[in-house]
Amino acid sequence: MKKILLSALVAGSTFAAVPSAMAQDNAIDLGIGGFMRGYVAVHDQDDMPGNESRTFDILRDTEVHFKGKTTLDNGLTVGFHTEIRNDLGDGSAVDESYVYFSGDWGRINFGAEDGGAYLLQVAAPAADSNIDGVRQYLNPINYDTLTNGALGTGFQIDYATNSSGKSDKITYTTPKFSGLQVAASYTPDVSGTSRSLGVAEDDELDDRGSAYEIGARYEREIGDFNILLGAGYVTVDVEQKSAASDDLKSWNAAAVLGWKNFQFGAVYFDEENVDTDANENHDGFVIGADYTMGLWVLGASYLNGTYEELAANEGDTERYSLGLTYNYGPGMSFRGSVHHVEHEFGGAIGDRDATSLLLGTQINF
Repeated sequence: MKKILLSALVAGSTFAAVPSAMAQDNAIDLGIGGFMRGYVAVHDQDDMPGNESRTFDILRDTEVHFKGKTTLDNGLTVGFHTEIRNDLGDGSAVDESYVYFSGDWGRINFGAEDGGAYLLQVAAPAADSNIDGVRQYLNPINYDTLTNGALGTGFQIDYATNSSGKSDKITYTTPKFSGLQVAASYTPDVSGTSRSLGVAEDDELDDRGSAYEIGARYEREIGDFNILLGAGYVTVDVEQKSAASDDLKSWNAAAVLGWKNFQFGAVYFDEENVDTDANENHDGFVIGADYTMGLWVLGASYLNGTYEELAANEGDTERYSLGLTYNYGPGMSFRGSVHHVEHEFGGAIGDRDATSLLLGTQINF
C-alpha cells in the first residue's frame, strides 16, 4: 500500500509539472472517501478431523474510494467513482470503476459496477449488516477447515441478487414516481474483464456470456408506518453449454414494514445454476427485525437457505443472529453481535456448526 501511495504522489508531481499548453480545464474535482471495518472474533466451529481453526482472530475490510461529480448549466450531473480494495494480503485491486450521468430523467451508470437488481435490492433488518446483511462482507467461518477443503475460505452466506457481479455493464435507473423506482442493466460478457485493447472472446465452452437484469423498489409512508417493497431478476447466458452447465437465473422478493422505531422484514431469494453450474442452486428466506433507541440499534435475523456447493450434498443452512450497534459519530459505529450457523452437508462431511462473537467498528470517511 505504501508503494502504491508513493507511486501516486510521484505521478501527481509529474503531471503538475506539465507545461500549461498541455493543461485542460477540469470541471470535476476528485475527492477521496471509503471505509474501514475492523472486528475481533471469538469463534468456535466443528472442523473436520485433521483440521483446526483459530478461536480468536482479527477480521477487517477496507476500501479507498476516488470520486467526483459536477452539475452543468443544462442540469446534467456527470460523475466518476472508483473503489480500491486494500485488504488483499500484500496487494490491492480495483473493485468498482464507472462513470454516471443523471438528471430529472434518471441516471445511467457505465462501467464496472453492480447491476440494477442489486442496486435496488431491499434487505431485511440485521444484527450487523456487515455479517448477516444482503451481502456478507465479513465471515468468521473458515470453510476450508470446516469441510476439509471442499469449500474455500471465501464462501459467503448471503442473499444478494448480483449474478452479473461487477463486470462492465450499462445500467439505467428511473427517477422515483410516487415512491416507485426501476433499474435495468445489460452486461455484454460476465466472464470478461475490463480492457482497453481487443473485445472479449465469444462462444467459449461453459463461459458466462451476456446478462440481463431488472430491479424494482417501492417505498411509501402512511402515518407512522413505512412500507418498503422490492424485487429483482437476473439471467446470465451460457455461451456454449455442456452437460454440466446451464443459464443462470436468480431473483428475489422482499418486504420491510416500519412502525415508529420498529422494523420487520422478510426476503425470499432463489438462484439456479450458480456460476452456470447445473448442479448448484441457492434458495431460501431471511427474516429480520430491529429497534432504534436514539443512537442505539438492536437487531436480529434468521436465515434458512440451501447452498448446493457440494455436488452430492444440499448444504441446508440455518443462521441465527443477534446484535447491537452504537452510532458514536457521523459515519462511525461500534458493533457487537453473536451468530450461530448450522450446516447439514450430509455425506462424509455431515453436520457442521459454528458460533461467533464479533466486536468491532466501522468508520466511513
